[in-house]
Amino acid sequence: MSRPLPSWNDGPTREAIIDFVSRVTAEGSTDYVPPAERVAVFDNDGTLWAEYPLYVQIYFTLSQVERLAEADPALKAKPAFRALLAHDLKALHGLPKRDVFEPAMAVHAGMTVEEFRATAQAWLAEARHPKYARLFTACIYQPQLELMDHLRRHGFKVFIVTGGGIEFVRTVAERLYGVPPEQVIGSSTRATLELAPATAWVRKLPELGSFDDRAEKPVNIALHIGRRPILAFGNSDGDVAMLRYTLAGEGERLALMLHHDDGEREAAYDRQFLVSPLDEGLDKAAEYGFHMVSMKHDWGRVFA
Repeated sequence: MSRPLPSWNDGPTREAIIDFVSRVTAEGSTDYVPPAERVAVFDNDGTLWAEYPLYVQIYFTLSQVERLAEADPALKAKPAFRALLAHDLKALHGLPKRDVFEPAMAVHAGMTVEEFRATAQAWLAEARHPKYARLFTACIYQPQLELMDHLRRHGFKVFIVTGGGIEFVRTVAERLYGVPPEQVIGSSTRATLELAPATAWVRKLPELGSFDDRAEKPVNIALHIGRRPILAFGNSDGDVAMLRYTLAGEGERLALMLHHDDGEREAAYDRQFLVSPLDEGLDKAAEYGFHMVSMKHDWGRVFA
């Protein structure tokens, strides 16, 4: 029998994961959880694929922002749009996450869902990460693919709960992670239904519907999944509420927080990455009951 989680190094973190999955899936165990209740949630940016120095979706927005500014010149007055138009990454780093994602949400405006997905797919098929010199879609983490597969083999249903745009992540989630579109929760714009005699489509509006970050993540989990997860994995303070919500349920539960501490194979950052800091999560991991996962020490391999 092959070794489970082969890209995870031996140690307390790998042992905790394997032990947890074993206990909650062993019939007759006092910790047994029925298959219908085996819900696992993963953040995306920085948890499943690289988010540094900027989110993949922001690089996509950079490729679209001039078109947006031409269509609506008033956007140029907003700090994030100004920074994007100037390709001023330093200025973007100094803005709150919600402000940085506002232009990313505006990219949807006026498009049908199908049009947006086609645009994103075409970009993702060719766009390369400026630091890693590989396709953005190749900047996914091999240990996380193995963990999601391990969970599915043991009857878990795996969801992605991300601050990124829901339609953008749905474009690649099934192909990259094996997570179907209906199991992706993310930030969204409002939309409207347009009907014609022989067709119908949903068109995105330039209005934010839900920004799926911090406290909004548990709210959207309750709304869209209807079950409290028993396993949650994140990497920033934007995920703290989701992990705490997971641990607050009854029975055995597991919450994991990835620490980007590997400057050689990926990147080393936490508190200083203002767009998506790991500050509270780093200070209070033990108090909250989080398992801190060291990219440097717990992962034998980083990228798939």
